[in-house]
Amino acid sequence: MSARQFQIEGLPAANFSALFDLPDTELQSRHIQRRIVAELHDAPCRVSLMDAEPGEEVLLLPFAHHTLATPYRSSGPIFVRRNASEAMLQPGEVPDSLRRRLLALRAYDAAGWMLACDVSEGQQVEALIERLLQLPGSAFVNIHYARAGCYAARARWA
Repeated sequence: MSARQFQIEGLPAANFSALFDLPDTELQSRHIQRRIVAELHDAPCRVSLMDAEPGEEVLLLPFAHHTLATPYRSSGPIFVRRNASEAMLQPGEVPDSLRRRLLALRAYDAAGWMLACDVSEGQQVEALIERLLQLPGSAFVNIHYARAGCYAARARWA
């Protein structure tokens, strides 16, 4: 491990909390679906960076996770838990919701151009995050769930 440590960031809760109060018809007009989680590990929350529990209410919604003006600009579906608390991870900490999945990582420079990409099992992801952040010009690493392709979180140097 390098002397510097990475920090994995979830999304701000304030971006999503008011959506839970909207009626389903309004959610549908915004391409958002309210769901009740049926099985454990089916809905990883991008705010808390925890898997939602069975019976818990979540929203499945589109989210623009890479908004810089490059060909890599992209969005995709994410889950957010009702009343999710923002992830408060320590530098170098990897949440269980990432550890249990195959991950695709993409390093970008500050202008949003991809520098490199690779995959890793969540159990061994630290080395890949550090390697990608150490690339010349690397500003951040977007982490995706490899099988579904959905955005999971972002890593930067702490």
